[in-house]
Amino acid sequence: MNSKSSAFNAQSDVALRLHVERAVRHYFAQLQGEQPSMVYDLVLAEMEKPLLSVVLEYTRGNQTRAAEILGLNRGTLRKKLKAHGLMSD
Repeated sequence: MNSKSSAFNAQSDVALRLHVERAVRHYFAQLQGEQPSMVYDLVLAEMEKPLLSVVLEYTRGNQTRAAEILGLNRGTLRKKLKAHGLMSD
């Protein structure tokens, strides 16, 4: 990895982290006294489907390449795609 791509990745990581932080803060601000529960599972579920969808779009539906990009086993990716209704038959 060259220094240019390393700098881009570092900036992207910070930007993504800031977006997640803002979204979580917004979620808590909207609770209006309600007691939150299972926030970890909620955040992961809310992020996983769009993540899978965008990566599949980026790879033009190539599941092997998508799995590599995500750092997942292809079988695990397929299981997640099915769970989120993203499997194309």
